[in-house]
Amino acid sequence: MANCGSWPIGVCSWSLGNDVNVVWDSMCKMNINHVHLAIGPALEENGSAYFDNVRQKNWIINSTMIGFAQEDYSTLDSIKVTGGIVPDDCWERNRQLFTGAVEKTHALGVKYLSMHAGFIDESDSISFRKFTDRIRCLADAAADKEITLLLETGQEDAQELSDFLCHLDHSAVAVNFDPANMILYDKNDPVTAVGILGRWIRQVHIKDALRTDKPGTWGSEVPWSQGQVGNENFLQSLKEIGFEGVLAIEREAGDTRFEDIKSAVDILTQFD
Repeated sequence: MANCGSWPIGVCSWSLGNDVNVVWDSMCKMNINHVHLAIGPALEENGSAYFDNVRQKNWIINSTMIGFAQEDYSTLDSIKVTGGIVPDDCWERNRQLFTGAVEKTHALGVKYLSMHAGFIDESDSISFRKFTDRIRCLADAAADKEITLLLETGQEDAQELSDFLCHLDHSAVAVNFDPANMILYDKNDPVTAVGILGRWIRQVHIKDALRTDKPGTWGSEVPWSQGQVGNENFLQSLKEIGFEGVLAIEREAGDTRFEDIKSAVDILTQFD
């Protein structure tokens, strides 16, 4: 199977769609067997078929992922308001969804469950306390099943996330590091961010982007090694912190996702 040095190479299942057979066939063609699996379809009305199909595949699920229906990524302002567990009117529904994701993740024998938590706002003490309490509630539910909740890097810069994790101080919370998100949200340089968040990083997304030239708007996602993450420097920074997890390729834009992911696999395998 394809590796990047000592790191296994995987893929985010949603980058290839929700058809488990298509995802698996694509992975076989790329000679990879690790997957960051979208668990949401298993919680839908007819989710048992999806879940049974997942269990039949000879892959290694390094982590599951849960998203939330109310999230609106159309602008930076809209996702700030609707992202993750922030909206009060969605909290109870999302808490139950997360609990279901924990149960399915546990049933698969997987130790990590990732999500976008939403905007961390320390300027409002009431909102910050509420956000912290909600993350702790979810982390406790994950810990009960010996699962670690991975918060994906996003709207906050690395120091803000580091400060939050120190404040939270929960053994069942770590980081799914996405370097492109640092650029898409116009935050840190990814290499600098790795140094700040290193002790919490358990999984890495391989995704690239170009920073916006218009503050307050999205950057643009591009195929791996064609953006501003910097393939060699980024991978070297992971090596320097002693990262031991999986590199999960994520491609959420464009009409040639299979080809883009395959190209990323080829580039990663050349790193020594």
